[in-house]
Amino acid sequence: MERLSIDITKCMSGLDEGTALTPNMLEQFAPQLEKARRAVLDAAGTGMLGWMDLPAQDPGPYLDFAAECADKYECLLIIGIGGSALGTTALATALLPFYYNELSPGERKGRPRLYVLDNVDPDETVALLGRLDLSRTLVNVISKSGTTGESMAGYLVLREQLRTLVGQAALNEHFVFTTDPVGGALRKIGAAMGAPMFDLPPDVGGRFSVLSAVGLLPAALTGMDVRGLLAGAQDMADWIAETKGWENPACKFAGVQFLEDTALGRCVSVMMPYSARLRDVADWYRQLWAESLGKEVDRQGRTVNVGPLPVKSLGVTDQHSQLQLYAEGPDDKVITFLGVGEFDKTVTIPTPGPEAEALAYLGGHTLGGLLWAEQKGTAWALAKRGRPSLTITLPRVEAYSVGALLYLLEMATAIAGGLYDVDAFDQPGVELSKQATYALMGRPGYEALASEIG
Repeated sequence: MERLSIDITKCMSGLDEGTALTPNMLEQFAPQLEKARRAVLDAAGTGMLGWMDLPAQDPGPYLDFAAECADKYECLLIIGIGGSALGTTALATALLPFYYNELSPGERKGRPRLYVLDNVDPDETVALLGRLDLSRTLVNVISKSGTTGESMAGYLVLREQLRTLVGQAALNEHFVFTTDPVGGALRKIGAAMGAPMFDLPPDVGGRFSVLSAVGLLPAALTGMDVRGLLAGAQDMADWIAETKGWENPACKFAGVQFLEDTALGRCVSVMMPYSARLRDVADWYRQLWAESLGKEVDRQGRTVNVGPLPVKSLGVTDQHSQLQLYAEGPDDKVITFLGVGEFDKTVTIPTPGPEAEALAYLGGHTLGGLLWAEQKGTAWALAKRGRPSLTITLPRVEAYSVGALLYLLEMATAIAGGLYDVDAFDQPGVELSKQATYALMGRPGYEALASEIG
């Protein structure tokens, strides 16, 4: 299978002196970059690096469960938040047919429609549940601890509605839980209910969980190529393990982002796919990059307050909303274009009549060709303005290349954590807001905090 490629040329050429990466900078930085790569590989199997083992897993349990569920359910509802939802959404947008939920059962090959409930907005919740035939819905609740307030609130709402509809004894036919393999509230709930359960490994954090049961179970249930996803991820893992320094794809991405931030002052990392299928990969990347690298202290406990800001964009759409800022605003951004070598479909633009002579230049071209020209032209125009970009190109958007891309970005994040000298696998800044929510909702043990909040 053809591999993806990464081009950093427009971070190095066409820019003013002093605003571009130089060959000398890359050469001097190479030992530090290789040290960071080696540190991640050497730590495999320890701490929160269990995600590194996921490409080699056997997907059989997911596929077997999906086969058991064939033609049984009209809808699959995912209840999760953050990494428990963003990965599935990215996979679905990339690999399911466009407007998948509007296809007939035959066109979906008997597989369920897919819905993701990743928030607690009451209006959205009521609207969604009002459209589902709950008697033919499978609910996948995802929470490692089983105490995630948002996800468990959604579970309680669904449990009550389903219990009223199908009865307590039949609940286990409508729930499947993805949670800690040993303990936690959700494991106890699932055991008491007699519902099927899938493990979320303790050494895999939520934002690194897309290739675990979190992402692969919904993928299998909706007919995505799970084996292809894992094969692409494994090939990327091998590539990263076998190559060093700037020849390494994860090092190249992490190194450019780090140097643009720390050496050239560009602390905003924009991800701009030129493919509608990849638009939600940018959303998934935002959590991965922000939650992993935005830290108050480094690994020695020193206050550093570091972290690049990830921004989601979409070509061509955001050429008409954000590009003005990127071109003429503060020079604090590096753009990552996600391009596609070959689209699934070819749409030829008709040649207009004499009444639309100004549009004649479009005639005979394809929409894919226009999208390519927009991407290439935007990268060139930004470089003319002294604004850097790099381009990741997937040969096609398919399971293999998507699996490779996701693993690449995970590994690049881990390497970047080493470069910034921060723990890329914790999120202490999130905890205080969680505790405040517990206090305001009356959770026992948080009375003093509730009083402090007022």
